[in-house]
This record gives sequence, structure tokens and C-alpha cells, in this order.
Amino acid sequence: MSKEKLEVLTPQNSQLIFIDHQPQMAFGVQSIDRQALKNNAVGLAKAAKIFKIPTIITTVETEGFSGYTYPELLDVFPDTKLLERTSMNSWDDQKVRDALKANGRNKVVVSGNWTEVCNTTFALSAMLEGGYEIYMVSDASGGTTKEAHDMAMLRMIQAGVVPVTWQQVLLEWQRDWARKDTYDDVMAVVREHSGAYGMGVDYAYTMVHKAPQRTKTKHEALAAVPARAPKAAQ
Repeated sequence: MSKEKLEVLTPQNSQLIFIDHQPQMAFGVQSIDRQALKNNAVGLAKAAKIFKIPTIITTVETEGFSGYTYPELLDVFPDTKLLERTSMNSWDDQKVRDALKANGRNKVVVSGNWTEVCNTTFALSAMLEGGYEIYMVSDASGGTTKEAHDMAMLRMIQAGVVPVTWQQVLLEWQRDWARKDTYDDVMAVVREHSGAYGMGVDYAYTMVHKAPQRTKTKHEALAAVPARAPKAAQ
């Protein structure tokens, strides 16, 4: 393994791309519960917003087949221009290549549908032709069957793609709990999107640290964090 891939993900060395998080593409996903898939993708998006990670959202055949990007994802990045394509392989689109280059980070975190088509072709092409390092977020990506997803992940891993999960990426960006400028926002995302982990945090806050019981299901802190659109989309 190259030394570059031994470097952990940081807010300074990463960029993020969401590929085809659209309803028609989600309809075909059977490798993961669709609601869990959306939850994980939105959790990843909120993590990127906290750490000001340059983020690309690309779509395919929005009005012809796939439908509009999840509103929950757009709520996190309301000012980000969507990069519409016709190709299944996002790398084939010049707008996407330009946005990746403009972001200036070599580690590309990827979340998309479907794993075996759009994710795989983008990953292999971006590595081969662009020299990027690809970090594939397995649980924020969906395939048409579990086998299709798993075999695509194995194929990409054999080619040098690094498999990760969305919560792993969030905590790798945080790295140190002494980083108080992002601590509260990270805990808010964990409590809203991390299932059992989030429940444990709620329990510790209220029962151990005697924090007041929460009455709202959505945190306000993240709403105050300004979204950062990719340079190419501004």
C-alpha cells in the first residue's frame, strides 16, 4: 500500500462527491435498507458541512428518469450547484473533472448509487486517469443486490480503492475530542444519525452528565454552519 493511503483523512486533504442520490436510483437498491442508505448519506453530508469539506453533488437524467436529488441532502448544501450528466460514469463529464480539480484535494470520498455501476466506473477512471485516491463509503452507497454491491466493492478494493463507512469518515475528520470547535456539531450528527451510538450519547448526556432532556429531534447548531459550494459551482 502506498504511503499516501496510510495517511488518515483530514478536513484539509479530503473532498467529497455524491453520485446519483435520486429516488429512481434508490428504488433499485436492494443491498441495504433504503431509509438507512439515505440516513447514512445525509449524515455524511452533515459531517462534510461541519468540517467544510469541498463537496460535489452530481446527478444523471434528473427529469428523464432518475428524479430529483433527496431534499434532505439538498437541505445540507442548499447553495451547491448540481452537476447534471448523461454518462453513467461521472468521470466522463468535464464539469465533474473540473470540479474535482478545482477542489485541490487528492483524497476523494465517494457516496453514490449504484455501487456496481456509477461508483465503480468513476472510481477506476478517477484513479487511472486522474491519479486520485478513492475512499468508497460502503454504507452510504447502494447496489441492485447485495452480491452486486459486495462484488463491486471487492473489485474496487483489488484496484486500490479504500473501503470506509460514513461514521468512520466523520470520526476520522474529528480525530481528537479536544477539538471543541467541532465537537458539539459532531455529537449532534451522531445523536441524529448514528443509531445505537447516538442513543448511547443521549443516555450519557442525560443520565451521567445530567444534561436536560432533549425535546427536539433536530439540532439547531448545524444550521448555523455555512455551506461551502465547490469552486466550480460558484
